[in-house]
Amino acid sequence: MVQNVGLEQDAAPRPLSRSAPASRWDLKRTIRRPELRQIVPLADTTIYEMEQRGDFPRRFNLTPRCVVWDLDEVQGWVEERRRASDADALIRTRGPDVHQRRARPVKGPDRG
Repeated sequence: MVQNVGLEQDAAPRPLSRSAPASRWDLKRTIRRPELRQIVPLADTTIYEMEQRGDFPRRFNLTPRCVVWDLDEVQGWVEERRRASDADALIRTRGPDVHQRRARPVKGPDRG
C-alpha cells in the first residue's frame, strides 16, 4: 500500500489569482510572424508600411534574428479596427480609375 505522506487527499487545486501579476512579465505573450499572419491577414509589406506610419503595433527583436509582436497590442489593434469599421470611421479609398490604364483599355459603348 502506498501512502502519500504530507499530501492532503481532499485539497482542491487553488485557482490562480486574478489580481495584479507578481511581475509585469508574467502575462505578456509575444507572437512571431506565422501567428501574426493568422490573426491579421495582411501582406508583410502592408504590415511593414503601416508600422512605419504608426498605424500598426511595432515589432521588436528578441534576438538579432527573431522578431516578435506583443499579442495584446495586436489584439487591441484588431478590436480598434473593428470598432472603427462598425462606426464607419475608416477612410475608404476609391478604386483605381480603369479608364487611365494603358494595358487592357476599357472599351467604350461604341467600340462593342
